[in-house]
Amino acid sequence: MKKSQPLFLLLHHHNRKPFSSAAPFPHQPSLPSQIFLILSRPQWRKDPSLDSLIPALTPSLLSSLFNLNPDPLTALNFFRWIRHKHSFVHTLGTYESLLLILVRHGTLRAAENVRNSMIKCCASAHDARFVLNLLRRMNTAPEGHELSFKLSITSYNRLLMCLSHFSLFDEMISLYKEMLDDNGDGSGNGNGDVFPNLITLNTMLNSYCKLGNMYVARLFLTRLLICGFSPDSFTYASLILGYCRSNDVERAYRVFQIMPQGRNAVPYTNLIHGLCEAGRLDDALNLWSQMRENGCFPTVRTYTVLIGALCESGKEVVALSLFGEMVERGCEPNVYTYTVLIDYFCKQSRMEEAVAMLNKMVEKGMAPSIVSYNALIGGYCKQGRMEDAMGVLGLMESKKVCPDVRTYNELICGFCEGKSMDRAMALLNKMVENKLSPNVITYNTLIHGLCKTGVVDSASRLFHLMIKDGFSPDERTFSAFIGSFCRMGRVEEANQILESLKEKNVKANAHIYTALLEGYCQSGKIEDALLLFKRMVAEDCLPNSVMFNVLIDGLRKEGKTQDAMLLVEDMGKFGVKPTLYTYTILVEEALKEFDFGRANEILNQIISSGYQPNVVTYTAFIKAYCSQGRLEEAEEMVVKIKNEGILLDPLIYNLLINAYGCMGLLDSAFGVLKRMFDTGFEPSYQTYSILMKHLIFEKHKEGSNHVGLDLSNVSFNNADIWNKIDFEITTMLFEKMAVCGCVPNLNTYSKLIRGFCRVGRLDIAFSLYHDMRRSEISPSESIHNSLLSSCCKLGMFVEAMTLLDSMMECGHLAHLESYKLLICGLFEQMDKEKAEAVFHSLLRCGYNYDEVAWKILIDGLARNGYVDQCTELLSLMKKNGCHLHSGTCSMLMQELNRVEENDC
Repeated sequence: MKKSQPLFLLLHHHNRKPFSSAAPFPHQPSLPSQIFLILSRPQWRKDPSLDSLIPALTPSLLSSLFNLNPDPLTALNFFRWIRHKHSFVHTLGTYESLLLILVRHGTLRAAENVRNSMIKCCASAHDARFVLNLLRRMNTAPEGHELSFKLSITSYNRLLMCLSHFSLFDEMISLYKEMLDDNGDGSGNGNGDVFPNLITLNTMLNSYCKLGNMYVARLFLTRLLICGFSPDSFTYASLILGYCRSNDVERAYRVFQIMPQGRNAVPYTNLIHGLCEAGRLDDALNLWSQMRENGCFPTVRTYTVLIGALCESGKEVVALSLFGEMVERGCEPNVYTYTVLIDYFCKQSRMEEAVAMLNKMVEKGMAPSIVSYNALIGGYCKQGRMEDAMGVLGLMESKKVCPDVRTYNELICGFCEGKSMDRAMALLNKMVENKLSPNVITYNTLIHGLCKTGVVDSASRLFHLMIKDGFSPDERTFSAFIGSFCRMGRVEEANQILESLKEKNVKANAHIYTALLEGYCQSGKIEDALLLFKRMVAEDCLPNSVMFNVLIDGLRKEGKTQDAMLLVEDMGKFGVKPTLYTYTILVEEALKEFDFGRANEILNQIISSGYQPNVVTYTAFIKAYCSQGRLEEAEEMVVKIKNEGILLDPLIYNLLINAYGCMGLLDSAFGVLKRMFDTGFEPSYQTYSILMKHLIFEKHKEGSNHVGLDLSNVSFNNADIWNKIDFEITTMLFEKMAVCGCVPNLNTYSKLIRGFCRVGRLDIAFSLYHDMRRSEISPSESIHNSLLSSCCKLGMFVEAMTLLDSMMECGHLAHLESYKLLICGLFEQMDKEKAEAVFHSLLRCGYNYDEVAWKILIDGLARNGYVDQCTELLSLMKKNGCHLHSGTCSMLMQELNRVEENDC
């Protein structure tokens, strides 16, 4: 890399060069040259052509104009004139160009004003660093150099305040030391006229108070006193802020008490905020009353702090009353006030009210901040309303509000919760395009999402990229892999991860142990689970109720009911109380033996312990009643659940439907389906499996009472059922649904098509697909992906490509697994042109580029021996600007080398 010269020397040489920008036409002067010519005239403001030239003037062109070295005062007057008359927005670049002209010509009084305005112009930490470096180089330029311009005390103070505003504390302390050197405190070579004053020391003290570092803040207070200054209201307000930030509210209150009379709103607000943060809301409200009694009018920040604290304490009515009061008193709420309320409504899942508050803010002429938008996105994601969340992202971009890492983390989390991992991973591309770097939260959220959906290979690759990007995996990262391996039945691999944690300096926490305990229990290895429990206790990780519940459930499933009961008693030894879930396990165990008396005793115990039985508890009773054909009692329990204001679980409907079907009461079964529709529940895949199982019995006249089939079993063998269904059965289903007032909808078609695709019955699946389109029901992304996946697995590539076209027309995203099968299948059929066309269309879908490389190039082509084809598609990615992580490139090269070595 070429060594860079000092900035002021580069500027000096650059300014000596003649302007050489090519004009648009051979004999027409450039815009800067034209304006330069006009400015050389005494009456330049009156030139008629100037007003027509200014609209085309950009900051970079203005800098080029100043590089032509106009008269310094003319340049300064023109700079001010275009801002006032033409609303020209100056940038740091235009300030810099003007400053250099003024300094070079020795117009230092004007240069001082421009320098201070330039500092004030900083809008980001990047801007502040740029100005600091520029002014620092001019300050340290050799005396006599034409760009030498020493910092004044005013400029030092403004720079320190600017750095403090953007939390650039390291830069602040460096600049402060340079200031001391400048006044001779260091080597004795300073100019002696920039001694720190009260503003300087207050700025430094305030910055450390912001950090809660009261040790250093007190050192600056001592220096302030030694220098003969008296603390002012700013000093006291800073100290109150600092003590509050360091969780020492008592000391903050003592500082507040020794303040001279005539306090303004700032110390009151700082202390009120500190009290709120410490959970002392009543004390904060008392201080608020005292503030008003003392004639100190609350500011918008005072109101905002209290409104936020009241909302957090659940005192919404008081918070909204305070919001109304501030408007009545003429204290207009600002963006932060509205954002506090927007955030509150979003956390309460009251999105309509949150949006109404945002609209109200916009009507008042305020631009919502990124915090406001992030709150909305988080609220929508929490409800699984991802289209609305993405709509907010689009709104942000249209309003030129740049998303930050939190924006993307919220969206990624939302898509992961909805198991839309392709869309979650695709957001990594958008982050990189917006020059944002993923953080530990981003990686952990994606790794958890991939592990939960069983895509452990991708999670493992992302894990390696995370390390390559300099992030250390933590307990959350490893718990994702342990949980995933346990769900897949690979408990020993999960245990190996646990054993490796010590080497990685990661301490196993409750989440990790719980995941592994559950894995052992699900695998029937209850003895291993108990040994792990003992080890966990020995390693000072105290068990919680979740761990106990996992073990109790595991023991009773293994038939060790007595051991399970002993473990319930052991909970008290660790200070853990049985939870509602604990009691529900015991209820289920009693009802498994149809011991309704014991179950009711436990139910009474639940209530006496202060718990409210939930839907899971009551479902255990309904399941037992249904399995014995006691449907009246089951229905009575349903009424009881509703009367207690508890929402029914879909499982309850499935149990009832199955029980009525097994009793030969098919009309009653469909009556339950109608109740399900009426209450807004979408029947599941399982619901339709049960209904069609009974329709098969009905069709073959195998009897009207099937009690011997075990009424409690709502699943049976689903694959067998879907293999026995013909189109006549689906017709019967639709007819019976219509009779009972349940018109087949998108969900109906989705669940049926998914069921047939699972067993490869694409003839019926496509018949339903075409039927729904004739009924003007648009297929969902899920339906398209079910059909596409089955077509690719069965080698029906012509149909797969037709489906891909339909999906693109609908804006649906096809799964990468299907793309992999399709592209590899087309290459296998020697249809290179179609394979490349499919891959090219895939690149336009916005997938994460690394995941495309993992799935298509590594897992698909390279592992199937298509090395040349893999290399060609990699080149195609590069041509399309798809930048891969260096870690992914290494993985790909290793795989290609491995394949070539095996071929040799």
